[in-house]
Amino acid sequence: MKKAIVLFSGGIDSTTALYLAKSEGYEVYALSFEYGQRHDKEIECAKKVANAAGVKEHIVIKTDIAAWGGSALTDTSIDIPEGDMESKDIPVTYVPARNMIFLAYAASYAEAIGAQDIFIGVSEVDYSGYVDCRQEFITAMENAVNMGTVCAVEHNKKIKIHAPFISMKKSDEIKLGMKLGVDYSDTWSCYNGGLNACGICDSCKLRLHAFNVAGYTDPIKYEERKEE
Repeated sequence: MKKAIVLFSGGIDSTTALYLAKSEGYEVYALSFEYGQRHDKEIECAKKVANAAGVKEHIVIKTDIAAWGGSALTDTSIDIPEGDMESKDIPVTYVPARNMIFLAYAASYAEAIGAQDIFIGVSEVDYSGYVDCRQEFITAMENAVNMGTVCAVEHNKKIKIHAPFISMKKSDEIKLGMKLGVDYSDTWSCYNGGLNACGICDSCKLRLHAFNVAGYTDPIKYEERKEE
C-alpha cells in the first residue's frame, strides 16, 4: 500500500485531508506538532481523531517555535485578537515560517519510511492571509524537498506535496468531509484553549461561517456570549 504523511493539527482542514488521503488508498502516517502553542487542546483532539480514523502511525513532534516568539499563538504576552473576516492584513496569529518547518519534518519522515506523498490542508481562499498557505509556497517547498533528499536526487523517487484544498472554499471542504464520513465533533480550530471554543477569534469565525454556508451545524461547543 502506498504511504502518505498527513500534517495533522486536529482541525477541519487537516482532518478532511487525512480522510481524503485514506479514501485515495493511502496508508496514513499522521504528523502533529507541540511547537510551543499556547494550549494543547488541538493535540488532544488530534490524538482522538487519528485514533478514530485508524491511521497507521501518529507521531507528535515536540519543538519550540515559541523560543523566539513573534506570534500570538506562541507568545502569551500578545493577545489573541477578535477575528475580522473583512481585513486584508495578516493577523498576529501568523506563526513565522510554521508550514515551512512542518513540511521539512514531513519530508524527512517521508524519506525515512519510503513515502512519496505529503498532504497538507492549506487553502488560499478561506484563510487568514498567511503567506505559507499559498500555492507558490507549496510549489517552492516541493522543489526544495526534491533537491535535498536522496530518494529524489539519487533514486528518482520524488516527493509530492498535496494541497487538495488550496483553491477550495472551506464550506465546500466541509461538504466533501461529510461525504467522506468525517466526524467533526472532535476537531478543534479555536486559537484559545478553553473548555469550549471562543467563537470570536479569526479561526472560529472562519469555521462557523463555513459550516453555515455548507448547511451544517458545527458539532463543537462554543462559549455563550451575551449581546451587548
